[in-house]
Amino acid sequence: MMSAPAPIIEARNLGKHYRVGGGLFGRARLTLRALDDVSLAVMPGETLGIVGESGCGKSTLGRCLLRLADSSSGRVLFEGQDITARSQRALRRLRPRMQMVFQDSYASLNPRRRIDDLLAEPMRVHRRPDGAPHDRAFIARRLRDLLDLTGLPASALDRYPHEFSGGQRQRINIARALALQPSLIVADEPVSALDVSIQAQIINLFTDLRETLGLTYIFIAHDLSVVRHIASSVAVMYLGAIVERGATDSVLHAPAHPYTAALITAIPEPVVSAHARARVILKGDVPSPLSPPPGCRFHTRCPQAQSRCRSEIPPLRPILSTPGASEHAVACHFPLAGS
Repeated sequence: MMSAPAPIIEARNLGKHYRVGGGLFGRARLTLRALDDVSLAVMPGETLGIVGESGCGKSTLGRCLLRLADSSSGRVLFEGQDITARSQRALRRLRPRMQMVFQDSYASLNPRRRIDDLLAEPMRVHRRPDGAPHDRAFIARRLRDLLDLTGLPASALDRYPHEFSGGQRQRINIARALALQPSLIVADEPVSALDVSIQAQIINLFTDLRETLGLTYIFIAHDLSVVRHIASSVAVMYLGAIVERGATDSVLHAPAHPYTAALITAIPEPVVSAHARARVILKGDVPSPLSPPPGCRFHTRCPQAQSRCRSEIPPLRPILSTPGASEHAVACHFPLAGS
């Protein structure tokens, strides 16, 4: 009997807290809880979409998963290895297999360096799996392959970042992330700064690369309509915690958490049909992560909050889902009917 495949990356009770100043002259020391007890697992070949409002902890989670930021608590396992407390020297051996594509396509490229130099740099810094350095012939071949994979012309190598459009620069960032043939890519809002037509091209590129190279993605976005097209599963975050997780179709068609339902009804619909969802309007502002409310974090804005919600933190627990689909879980004492 074959054993079930292991997750390519896993977070267990991950937390990220910052100490900040407050009060008069900033003398008081306060704790900002950017992440609080986050657990998730991503399987090989899966595309996990992480969604939520700005400031909910999506980008912090992505950086902690790749150890670009150290977590305050919990563990991160990459390909079965605990990387939470690894030294930077030991972590360097794993870096080629986990890469990141950032939101700002211009700020993530050095404007003083040509594209060939930017794409070749990862291969000059990291050695091959057998420990040997990458030679010039290999780098030249790899640069041509990267241009073909990302749809960039050969003339791009001799140019500088400012000579490209936003969509082309993002293709360059994707090419650089692919240089060392990674197995996991974390994409942090990679299309939010692009025009809608260009967004579609970049999303299609991500999809093609996943099918061609067998990649695994963690795709961070605030736009559910983008996640709907690329993600096989989705995790919804609110105030540093995951409030719903499951297969994309299951979550988007039958949301169990009131916050998820509000995000879905906020997606603009070109045609309003007789079967359109009733719009959910959230009242009030997102509470401060410096002083999150007791109980359920969402109860201050939830239209169906009850006394239990104000005192008891709901665990992320599985609910009924479609047979064969990934488990649908929700952190809510009173999940929406029909989920």
